[in-house]
Amino acid sequence: MKKKVMIIGSGMMGMMHGDALLRIPEVELSAIVDPDRSAAKKTAGLLGVERVYTDYETALTTEKPDIVHICTPNHLHFPIAQFALNNGIGVYCEKPLALTKEEGEALMRLAEEKRLPNAVNFNYRNNVMVRDIHERILSNDAGSMYFVHGHYLQDWLMYSTDYSWRLDEERNGKSRAIADIGSHWFDTVQFATGKMIRKIYCKMNTAIPRRIKPNMEVATYARNDGNGESISVKTEDIAMILLQLEDGTPGSLILSQVSGGHKNDLQIEIDCANYAMKWEQENADKLYVSSRNTGNQLFYASAGTVHGDAVRFAPTPEGHAVAWRDALYNGIREFYQAVDDGSFAKAGRKSYATFKTGTQVLSLVEACLQSNEKNCWVEV
Repeated sequence: MKKKVMIIGSGMMGMMHGDALLRIPEVELSAIVDPDRSAAKKTAGLLGVERVYTDYETALTTEKPDIVHICTPNHLHFPIAQFALNNGIGVYCEKPLALTKEEGEALMRLAEEKRLPNAVNFNYRNNVMVRDIHERILSNDAGSMYFVHGHYLQDWLMYSTDYSWRLDEERNGKSRAIADIGSHWFDTVQFATGKMIRKIYCKMNTAIPRRIKPNMEVATYARNDGNGESISVKTEDIAMILLQLEDGTPGSLILSQVSGGHKNDLQIEIDCANYAMKWEQENADKLYVSSRNTGNQLFYASAGTVHGDAVRFAPTPEGHAVAWRDALYNGIREFYQAVDDGSFAKAGRKSYATFKTGTQVLSLVEACLQSNEKNCWVEV
């Protein structure tokens, strides 16, 4: 029986969720919700959806979907998810799950109490080559881990005239670079290694403390001519993080949203006893495997080269690139398979990120804020 599904938020992520959902036969996409009716109608039209709403409470109580996908600005994640769960509706939420760890814990408890499907979109863990790293470490093919390191660099906020709602603490939260992109790196590394991050040391910097806010509201992002309002920005543009996994493996991470030429440059490298592995999100269908004796080897995503369970994430021959939209689809597909077979309600670690995962990552973000403020290591 098909699951009735609704999307709240008609921006880029709402559209991408809809695109993925249309590829899942077990799903019926029933409605799009956005306070901007024209935006909702546009996205609905592109996805072939007839019904649109401007109020999520009316939409959820009228449509009574099985699952709702939340693709709104961050400050709305908690109230929408809470309302949905209290009305017996499962939730697939964009990250972050909420603005604070306490809100995340409340949603996690509510989902468990109601025994409802729940997930958070950390989509990089669903890339085939990240799965291959996971399988190589799980099977001990790579040997014991020595060091994890990497970065996530962007340039979309490198000018003072760049503006987004993500610069607003009330809508995005107290952290920006760490919460927005660092959280993805945290989840990707934790999934790939199978180990949780337990200690954090973090230093943060706001490179551009004043920015120009456009005179008109912008949905996501705008670069303006400098004629808007000058506003103070407190959230970080840059973060430098030392960390330690639960088994003692050390790590490091550099984050920036002001690094010219870097568009969505997430990179992880895991140095192990037998070889090192490097994955770059912007070259998502490739894995670099390097050792002192054999040098650098490049593996392409294909069923014939990846290991273990990663095979089912490689549907095309090597050279037929799989990337960001495929990973998003993979994660949503994993979730709906768990809903369909009932395994979402069973104990054990899921291949997709749950509310428990989302809350743990919120703990890491808050540990970074605490470490920066107190200038010390913080245990998570």
